[in-house]
Amino acid sequence: MPRLPDQDLLCTVAHRKAQQFADGIDRRHLERVAGLVHQVEPMLVSEHLAWSTAGGAYLNHLLPLPYTEESLALVCRNVSQAQDALGRALLIENPSSYLRFRHSPIPEPQFLAELCRRTGCGILCDVNNVFVTSENLGEGASAYLAALPEAAVGEIHLAGHSRNDVDGRSILIDDHGSRVSGEVWALYGQAVARFGARPALIEWDTDIPGLAVLLDEARIAREMVQEEARDDAAA
Repeated sequence: MPRLPDQDLLCTVAHRKAQQFADGIDRRHLERVAGLVHQVEPMLVSEHLAWSTAGGAYLNHLLPLPYTEESLALVCRNVSQAQDALGRALLIENPSSYLRFRHSPIPEPQFLAELCRRTGCGILCDVNNVFVTSENLGEGASAYLAALPEAAVGEIHLAGHSRNDVDGRSILIDDHGSRVSGEVWALYGQAVARFGARPALIEWDTDIPGLAVLLDEARIAREMVQEEARDDAAA
């Protein structure tokens, strides 16, 4: 497991990226995405609350933002521009976090909630990312879900994660390479209870198992939604 980059380096990169945000998004890329969306007409379109380009280079990582008023204004502007081009609302997905910026005064769920309020976008709630972030940063996963605006959540993601030792500290990595953990299933139950039945996707990108395993994961999710529906009816 490689050593994680330190906070000072990431803060420097993030501030440089903020300047790129101020220059505007790649209009050509946005036009191509809009063309695809208009052709395919998917039910939902989503993007991560993160960045992955710098100096014209595309990076194979979802890199974090400091949650400040300045970055909120820039993200709101970019989301609004994207939604205008797409002709529909986006769902913005919460990322997995492995460190905390020294200056990041807005909690992530509140940042997402305010982004929704200002732009009319929705939220793709990745329950595994909520768990990974909360465990890595010593926060409460249930409190995170409770802080999200209920009506804004339009989709839910689930995935597996791995536990790694980094300089003697246990870090969870969102690797999409294993079954959904018991803790994440429990958190998914809380999400279904709070947000209701939403389209759900189980992400599995590495070490892909046989179809029977994937179908069993889907079965668990389906039965949890059905159980919540029965509880609501009984109530």
